[in-house]
Order: sequence, then structure tokens, then C-alpha cells
Amino acid sequence: MSAQPRFTSADDCARYLAEKLGSHLRVAAPLGLGKPHGLLNALYYLTAADATRSLTLYTALSLVRPRPRPGLEARFLQPFLDRHFGSEAEDPEYAVDQQRNALPGNVAVHEFYLQSGALLHAARAQRDYISQNYTHVARDLAGQGINLLVQLVARRETAAGVRYSLSCNPDLTLDFLEESKRAGQARPLCVAVVHPALPYLTGHAEVAADFFDVELAPSQSPRLFAVPRQPVRLAEHALGLHASALVRDGGCLQVGIGALSDALVHALGLRQQDNAAWRRGLEALDGEGRTRALAGRLGGLDPFRVGLYGASEMVMDGFVHLARAGILKRRSWDNLALERAAAEGRLHPDTPGGHYLRGAFFLGSRELYEWIAATEATDPDAIDMGPVSNVNQLYGDHQALAALQRRGARFFNTCMMATLLGAAVSDGLEDGQVVSGVGGQYNFVAMAHELPDGRSVLMLRATREAGGATHTNIRWSYGHVTIPRHLRDLVVTEYGVADLRGKSDSECIEAMLAICDARFLDALAAEAKAHGKLAPGFAIPEAWRRHRPEYLREALRPLRDEGRLPDFPLGSDFTAVEQRLLPALEWLKTSASHWRGRLTLLRALYRPGAERDGEAEALDRMALAAPGNLAERLQRRLLQAALRRAV
Repeated sequence: MSAQPRFTSADDCARYLAEKLGSHLRVAAPLGLGKPHGLLNALYYLTAADATRSLTLYTALSLVRPRPRPGLEARFLQPFLDRHFGSEAEDPEYAVDQQRNALPGNVAVHEFYLQSGALLHAARAQRDYISQNYTHVARDLAGQGINLLVQLVARRETAAGVRYSLSCNPDLTLDFLEESKRAGQARPLCVAVVHPALPYLTGHAEVAADFFDVELAPSQSPRLFAVPRQPVRLAEHALGLHASALVRDGGCLQVGIGALSDALVHALGLRQQDNAAWRRGLEALDGEGRTRALAGRLGGLDPFRVGLYGASEMVMDGFVHLARAGILKRRSWDNLALERAAAEGRLHPDTPGGHYLRGAFFLGSRELYEWIAATEATDPDAIDMGPVSNVNQLYGDHQALAALQRRGARFFNTCMMATLLGAAVSDGLEDGQVVSGVGGQYNFVAMAHELPDGRSVLMLRATREAGGATHTNIRWSYGHVTIPRHLRDLVVTEYGVADLRGKSDSECIEAMLAICDARFLDALAAEAKAHGKLAPGFAIPEAWRRHRPEYLREALRPLRDEGRLPDFPLGSDFTAVEQRLLPALEWLKTSASHWRGRLTLLRALYRPGAERDGEAEALDRMALAAPGNLAERLQRRLLQAALRRAV
């Protein structure tokens, strides 16, 4: 067997691969963090410069740094981006060109999950998108003639030789190679791109040196891509309080990324560590007692004694906080962990062991990556990263163990819209445009119906703002759905929980109306009646008419004033001054999106209002303390108005 070729230059490695594999590269690369941008860029440049070559890339979630627009947005974002990502950061250039509709004709990129909203107006990306369940990607990929697989890995020298860890992305690589073998396909050339900061995880994520055919260990590596943590607003905190009552002690938890998930995690921490305050908040929101009644049947109101087991395709920051709060702690053994513990002499009847968190990929903040590395060093059994087939479904030889591990499972996912009949819209628009992708959402919803005591929980804001108007996210119908109505289960908004499982259509509609924003109740009820799905004599209870933003503000004012519902409950990557600027800039952006708002901005130029504390620091951060021209003076004036009006 010949020695494994090793490179320190991405360009040299790309040229070697091109010479070895020929003119037509068909490449598979992991989603998210595990994508080696440097090598992919080298292959992309090489192909773009030679019309006789072609590159077809199969991947997902190509992470690109935001590109701020000139003006106040750039003044705020550019210094933050430089600080957060570092000057050495690399974007996948094919993704940048996709956004600009400038992808060369000899390059094709097929993704099954897009960076949310980033490619709505990218024609090639929309045409080349492949709609798939996460668990079907490996199967479908096996028939695409892949001749090259590239992946970011961690590397370790051991007494037995070099070992690699698939670390952040064992999700599809293992499944894909197994599916290719089963289909009789030739094994692609596999390239390990070593990143020194990537956490080395053992267990299912660890592979032998001969797993990879080529190693690229760049002399310099950019920082790992870290997702900036976003603020959580009051309505999202309200939703989190309702959702957190549905979680059963001793159960299993899956949760995704975003403000709604952060709100849920924060509320679970509050339930555990300040139960009296958590109950006060829930009681203030839950005037009719609907959520508390469901908690008695499905979840709980007490702190967690046994704790939770995590089984989530994506491991994100929330799990760090759940572990630190003493919530994520119910452990489960599997055969691989048992064998390793026995071999290391750690398997004793009185010794706790096994993992408390199973995932397929991880992505989040640097705090998450540091926690994963530290946990692996001190408690190597705690986190088990493995193939998506082992996480997102119950089929196969692990079915019985997976069902036992996931007892009392609560699978939390977010969606953009829902219908009165219980269907959910999560990935695209009715004109066919793709916002993100199905990912594993359908898998977890379906799994919840297969488990004896599992439940699917879909979370969404009751309304959204667009064009200066408020729109309901609960619709009578919509021309595209991600989750069909026959899989309806639990739906949560800031106004409560709708239990739809096993309900008739009219019961489902009533339950959904009970968690709508009151401003849309009459119109939605009338539409349901017009279609014969709601009894003509149905009357909307007066209690539902309180479901408005001002009701939430009043109900949660005590907890807010006590500091128990912070804007950044899981930590922030923004400075204190930047956190003050965020709502001001959001107010400006919203105002500029419609004519009434633009009139407000025009008046603000003349009467910005009285100065508030911290304004000087904010102006200095935006380099507007001493404006040098008319444009800067206008920007300063608008920013002052926003700082004085935004809440």
C-alpha cells in the first residue's frame, strides 16, 4: 500500500486531485462547519479558469459571512464581522457567486439545505436545489457518481498511529460510503483537511488513518465559523415559557437553532434553577390554564430530577446551557461505548457512564466548540456524534435501543407558518422558492408519532412584520407545506399551546384559533366557517381576544424588570454598546421598509428627540461622533432618532 499523499497547500492539493481524477470532478462535502473552504475554493478557481473542466458539488448549508450594505448597516456590521470572524476568514466562493448569480457554466452546486433566506433570488441555486429528507441524502448521493469526498477533520497522533475524527460532521460521510458500497459503486477518493481547532471526538466519529486517501494540513487555518448569537425578544420568551412546560423529566430532547430555540432553552433553565419565577411567568401568560393542564398530562411544572437525554441532529449552544444547568444528564449506553469503557477499565456497576447527548453535526458559537472539546477531555462518553441514520430515524439494527433512549421524547422544531388544519410551512414559499430546506424536520415529526410517548412540537411566532403591516403566521391554507396535516401534533406560539393530535378538523381549528393573535381571529374563523370546517354558531371566547403584544408585555413585565428575560439569554458576541445599537438599527430598517415609516424618519431628521444615556458611546462605535460630510451628518441624525425612540 502506497503512503498517503500529504499537502500543506490547498492549491497543490487541488492540482494533485485534478490530475488524479481527471477533468470532471463530482465532489461531496459536508454541510455547515465540516466544509473545507480553502480546498473547495482552490478546486473552484481551477475549474473556473479552464472551460474544458467541470465541477459538480453536492453539499448543504454553505456558510457565508453577511455582506453589509453601505451606510449605517456597514458601519455597524463591518467592525463586528472583522472582529468575530477574523481577517483570515474564508467564504466558499462558489456560494458568494451563487448569491450574485455569477456561477460559471462549468460549475454546478446541488444543495439539500440552504443558508436560510440567503439564496431566495439566486436563480441557479433555486433550480439546482434538491428537496430531500436528511436521512435520504446518503442513499441518493450514492447514485451520483461521486469521485471525491472532502471533509474538515481533527487529527491525533496515538501510540497506534494517526487517527482522525469526523468531529463536527459524521452525519453523512459514514452513511454515504456505506450506501455506495451497498450499491456497488467505486469508493471515492477521500481527503482529510485537518483543522487544529476542531474538537477531537471519539466514539462513532473516530476513524482510522486509512479511512482517508489524502491529507491536507494547511500551514495556516482560519478560525472555525462561529454563528453569531441573536437576540431573543419578549414574544419569543413567552413562547419559550409555554414550550418548556411540555418537557417531561427523564425524557429526551431535540431542539434546533434560532431565537425560538434559545428562548425554550432559557425557559427550561429558569424552570430548573428558579422554579418559582418560572411558574409566575407561566401563570401570568396562561390565563385559561391550558398550558398548565397539558403540562400535567404531557410535561411537568417541577425542576428536573432525573434529567434529559439529548438526541438532536444538530448540537447547538442550547445544550451547553442545559448541561450546565443540571438538566442534560440522563445517560444511555450503546454497544460502542460499552466496549470502550470495558477496554479502559471504566465499566463498574456503581460507575455512571454512557452518553447524555447524541448528535449528527454541531454548529454554533466558539463557546460551544470549546465546551465540546473540554467535555471530550474530561468525560469522553458524554457526547456521541454519529451518522444521521442513527439519530434522525428508528429504522435499522439500532431501533429497539433508540426507542428506549428516546422515551418521553419532545422534538422541538420551528416553522414559518402553520394552517388552521395543522399543516406547517418551514422550508419554502408557495411559488416554489426555497428558503432553507426540509433537513431533518420531517424525520423528527414522523418519529414522534412512532414512539409510544413521543411528541412533535412545532414553534412559530403568531405574527410577522412586513411592509409596515402586521401579518398572521397562522393561515387558513397555504400553497406549500413541509409537514402535512395528518402529522399534526403540538403547535406553540407566544399565546399558548395547541394539542392537535387525534383531533377532528373542527377541534383542530378551534385549538389553533386559541393561539392566534387576536387581530386576526374574526377573519380566520369566518374563513373556516365559509369552508364548512367550523360550526356556524361557533363564538370566539373573550379570553382569546386578549392575545395581543400589549398583553404579553404586561404579563411578563415583572420577570423582565427582574432581569430574568434577557435579550441574550445564551450569551452574546456583541459588546454592550452594540447590543444597545441593535434595536435602534432594527427600528430604522423597519421604518424604511414602508411609506409611513419613511415619513416618520423624515420627521425624525428634524426632531430626533431628547438625548439618552449611552448615546455618545453608540455614536463613537459607529464612527459618527464627528461627521465629516453631509451624508455622515444625515446618518448621525437618523441614528440619534433611532436611539431615542427604539425600545
